Amino acid sequence: SRPSPGGQPSSDGIVIERAARFGVVLVCARGGPEQPLELLGTGRQHARILAVTGRVSPGSSRPGVQAQHRAPDPDVAAVAELLGRRPAGAFDVVVRTDDGRPAVIANAPFLFDGTPMPTRYWLVDAALREVVSTLESTGGVRRAEGAVPMDRIAAAHARYAEERDALIAPGHAGPRPSGGVGGTRQGVKCLHAHLAWWLTGADDPVGAWTARQIGLHPT
Repeated sequence: SRPSPGGQPSSDGIVIERAARFGVVLVCARGGPEQPLELLGTGRQHARILAVTGRVSPGSSRPGVQAQHRAPDPDVAAVAELLGRRPAGAFDVVVRTDDGRPAVIANAPFLFDGTPMPTRYWLVDAALREVVSTLESTGGVRRAEGAVPMDRIAAAHARYAEERDALIAPGHAGPRPSGGVGGTRQGVKCLHAHLAWWLTGADDPVGAWTARQIGLHPT
């Protein structure tokens, strides 16, 4: 059955919630973390996110990484434009904007040159990056640490690291990525990284807090 309006659950357990500021609808699957959010643009001026394209496992040509995925050339070009440089590692687009452009990418655990890449999910959408940067510049990191219990933050870091490290082949020798969200083991380092992970449907309490602050999540 179709989701019902106004945030009421439908018979298939899906809820629609309107995120006012960015004009998006969050269709939240309630079946667990492997059923990520699907974000549908409403067509309003700030409708940014179209859809979560799925949890994928990007890799690289290095033998220490299990998966072997490379983004198609149009996505590489689009991400290069958003970053202002060509991506230094393999990635897949996991969240797109209403016009189909990349909003969040999932990075391989190593760059092409073998450098460990601790940040699994990267926010590349320019509008979201700007508003989150403004939040950080006005004390957002400190406020997030005060609002979210430290044990929940630590648990999120552990889940993030476990997901990323599962992409590294058993027996891999040499340097490897460390830390959790944003490469840190404790506290909050980067709200962009937390929001990026949350947008994929992950249970990231700091990402959810960030989304609420910028009007992307119902209060």
